Amino acid sequence: MSREGAITRVERYFGDGGLLNDLSRRVAIPTASQEPSRLPELRRYLVDEMVPCLDAMGFTCQIIENSVPGNGPFLVARRMEADDLLTVMSYGHGDVISGQEGQWKDGLDPWQVTVVDDRWYGRGTADNKVQHTINMAAMAAVLEERGKLGFNVVMLIETGEETGSLGLRELCTENRDLFDADLFLASDGPRARPDQPTIFLGSRGTFNFKMNVDLRDGGHHSGNWGGLLANPGVILAHAIAAIISDTGTLQIPAWRLDHIPDSVRGALASITVDGGEDGPEIDPHWGEPGMSAIEKIVACNSFEVLAFKTGNPDNPVNAIPPKAVADCHVRYVVPFQMDDMMSALRAHLDERGFGMVTLALEQDGMQATRLDPDHPWVHWAVESMEKTTGQEIAVMPNLGGSLPNDVFADLLGIPTVWVPHSYASCSQHAPNEHVLAPVCHDALRIMAGLWWDLGDVDRDFVLSAH
Repeated sequence: MSREGAITRVERYFGDGGLLNDLSRRVAIPTASQEPSRLPELRRYLVDEMVPCLDAMGFTCQIIENSVPGNGPFLVARRMEADDLLTVMSYGHGDVISGQEGQWKDGLDPWQVTVVDDRWYGRGTADNKVQHTINMAAMAAVLEERGKLGFNVVMLIETGEETGSLGLRELCTENRDLFDADLFLASDGPRARPDQPTIFLGSRGTFNFKMNVDLRDGGHHSGNWGGLLANPGVILAHAIAAIISDTGTLQIPAWRLDHIPDSVRGALASITVDGGEDGPEIDPHWGEPGMSAIEKIVACNSFEVLAFKTGNPDNPVNAIPPKAVADCHVRYVVPFQMDDMMSALRAHLDERGFGMVTLALEQDGMQATRLDPDHPWVHWAVESMEKTTGQEIAVMPNLGGSLPNDVFADLLGIPTVWVPHSYASCSQHAPNEHVLAPVCHDALRIMAGLWWDLGDVDRDFVLSAH
């Protein structure tokens, strides 16, 4: 019975095809939460895949219906070994985005895992089915090796992360007693580099909004009215230029950071951005000046125009369009708040004469979170991962993307540590989504080590980490 024994067990599980087989079954369930017709598949994923796996590990499982109509259920599974032991909360999401059938490379089916060299293709391979599958398999290996975990576990699997995790906050608010934990340890998102084990401690917040200029009913002939009628497309373009410069620098003072905290800058100092061989080439002139590439995507705010429409782009005519609309997207970091940023945007546009530009939030968005990189649980996780891998661990204060981490960090008040098992060029929201087999093998070893080491944590450390 040893740590090395548990790691050997997960290596055997990988080598014998266990991970590939489990992942293949789970990818074959088309859990696209953005498609209402797939609602029964969301439940099937929990009932047919998650519950039997967790039952076999001694968890008590319950399916809890979503309080938001039309959204998939939650699975809450608990394994409580002793009241005086450390309690760890973990998480995963069984839903995926739409399959985008017909857009994948020849021979690839989103609902079937296809192995091509070191790549395993399929919808949900990276986001998030392989990630919670790895974590559960590594935990099972520790159970088999030790006969117990040495800590308590609360596992939450949701089925609506890709639609904004609707109902998750209500679930955790109404069932706080089920989620009382000392540490949150879960997996999602990409590593800093494919070959570098990584942890991140929160996520950027995000929100989407529309900018709209609606000046009149119907278009008007440009020969008769050109030069006399204000063009909403031109007005909207200038309004956007008032938000962001032609080099990607934010123009709203209230949206810009005064400084990056020393602990954050220090944690990022040795991390580089590497999307692998399929990653895009970085534009060095773009974004906030004076920041490294990793600081731009982790430590500061960003604004993107996702779509812009005026007139009839598919069949343009010589007429001044009556309206223009842009779909916009913001990622933001601690300590910024969505409501404050929207208020600052409104004031900024009004001051520059763009009162005719209306703003409308698309949905509630997600709040920014970040655990201090100097937190005791961060140091503990780094030491465990270094012991397993012999590598330097990338510590990212927060993910560049967004997760419902505010529910766990702010609402439940649990220190959050995420260990990602994918990489930036995995095409997670696009055709050809995939994971890298070597990363999966590495991740199984890392998680087995982490779960094993949690069983050796003494109560004094737990108390000091609160």
